[in-house]
Amino acid sequence: MERPTETAPDLLVGRLLDGRYRLDSPIARGGMATVYTATDTRLDRTVAVKVMRPALAEDPDFVARFAREARAAARLHSPEVVAVHDQGTDAETGTAYLVMEYVEGRTLRDVIRDRGALPPARALTLLEPVLRALAAAHDAGIVHRDVKPENVLLGDDGRIKVADFGLARAVETSNLTATTGLLIGTVAYLAPEQVEHGTADTRTDVYAAGILLWEMLTGTPPYDADSPLSVAYRHVHDDVPPPSQVVAGIPPAVDALVLRATRRDPAARPVDAGAFLAELEAVRADLPATADTTVVRRQPAHHTQVLERPARLPVVAAPAGPPRRRRTGLIAAVVVALLAVLALAGGWYLGTGRYTSAPSVLTLTEKAARAKLTTAGLKWKPGAQVFDEQIPLGAVARQDPVPNGRVRKGGTVTYVLSKGPDRRAVPKLIGSTQEIATQALTSVGLAVGTVTSEYNQAQAGTVIRTSPASGQKLRPGATVTLVVSKGVEMLPIPDVRTKQQGDAVGILRNAGFAATIEMVFSDTVPSGVVIDQSPNSGQAARGSTVALRVSKGPELIAVPDVTQQPQDAAVAQLESLGLKTRVISIPGPGIVRQQSPGAGTKVRKGTTVTLYVF
Repeated sequence: MERPTETAPDLLVGRLLDGRYRLDSPIARGGMATVYTATDTRLDRTVAVKVMRPALAEDPDFVARFAREARAAARLHSPEVVAVHDQGTDAETGTAYLVMEYVEGRTLRDVIRDRGALPPARALTLLEPVLRALAAAHDAGIVHRDVKPENVLLGDDGRIKVADFGLARAVETSNLTATTGLLIGTVAYLAPEQVEHGTADTRTDVYAAGILLWEMLTGTPPYDADSPLSVAYRHVHDDVPPPSQVVAGIPPAVDALVLRATRRDPAARPVDAGAFLAELEAVRADLPATADTTVVRRQPAHHTQVLERPARLPVVAAPAGPPRRRRTGLIAAVVVALLAVLALAGGWYLGTGRYTSAPSVLTLTEKAARAKLTTAGLKWKPGAQVFDEQIPLGAVARQDPVPNGRVRKGGTVTYVLSKGPDRRAVPKLIGSTQEIATQALTSVGLAVGTVTSEYNQAQAGTVIRTSPASGQKLRPGATVTLVVSKGVEMLPIPDVRTKQQGDAVGILRNAGFAATIEMVFSDTVPSGVVIDQSPNSGQAARGSTVALRVSKGPELIAVPDVTQQPQDAAVAQLESLGLKTRVISIPGPGIVRQQSPGAGTKVRKGTTVTLYVF
């Protein structure tokens, strides 16, 4: 990003984003965003707010990726990383923004622009915290993708911090990038694989950091051309030259450090920022005291190269002395020469002779790696295991020093075994609320994807189904779809009284209910017709049961044979069955001689039976 110049008024200055962040003044502008100093009105503190271009904010793919990358960057806890405080999209304007720690000071771009080439020791000192920040990100599985001087902040309090973690990856997925073919990352710092294939990993950041070191040592990037495409072409097809070809006096070890980081083949670079940092520290430890002297810039290659040389001291002719004094001088010269040879030999040993190259133990089993290091006369030490998508479980994923890196003879090489691909099991979420489910997914490194809801017997607001299901293992950051219960669906109860039984049951089923049938006698309702229902109005849960009482028609009673029984016994028997009696009596013993209706006749309850008694 460039510092803003005096142009038309910035319409966003003074705006309050999401009712909280008041934009005070622009401090940098770039192709993707503008950075403002702002006031967090809730916490009353100064922050930096990066506001995305409207075209990006209108892209839902970018907004979703931007939110995920901001959350990932916020989890980085390193003093060399600019802290991410918040992220969001302003509800009123649709402006996508990122809230960061405000570092008062200037950028590394300002330093290079003002100072030009820096002494090697100073350049390495400035690069060290940059690599520490990148190493923390790489350990967390985050690739910066846009390492450049503008993203290195030098605070007035002496702190050095790296900004914009994850933003380049968010932009890469936007429709804007897809439609314009935009190369993400300032072209001067793009690794060949970014240009050719659009891929980026930890070694891509190492390449950009190597270019950053080259620029600090020389004052300019290694490639300069009329167009960005020409620069990108040179990254792909040319080897980065040693910076000592441009600036005299750069130690060979610093040249080698730059060249290893900027190899065109990613496999030939340090595996990540941590490995690059280890190499840098080794070079700094052996850097001669003269490494901080003023640099002497060589003439560009297309001019006649004339190096500045120290002026020769004037030679003063000494008066001739006796031969003895000349012999004494000769002896002194021999002694000085011998001391010089010894000094050179000692310097060679201290600088190079005591070192050897670390053999590669990458992808080997732990046993094979130890054996190879022992054979090379080196010691070994296991480091904390790491997840790796390519290196199988139990094989060496990283080593320090890196393959062919410098290590003292008889020194120690630390190897790091792979834990295999990092996979996170979907936790048991069914029955939990959506909020608790979200927390459970976040705690294992997963995220909530689409959330839908449907009616269910489960309590409203609880998870009833997930996709993928519980126990399935996913990559970190993968999303899980949640289906949340809306509770039981309540439906209106249709009135099916006076309907035929079959019709009534069909109406209830179509309305979402089941039915139970109770058959009862009725003197008023025809057989097969619904007499009553329960419940008969209002609403009930889908799938619940409505009880129906269906008529069997009138109840018929078979008249018993009561002839030859005494009058009182016959009357009692008939009335116990719900029948009425009428007695026609003739003087005599009181025995029923005839009855009407006769025995076996079926009649309705309450029918009168006439008895003839004499």
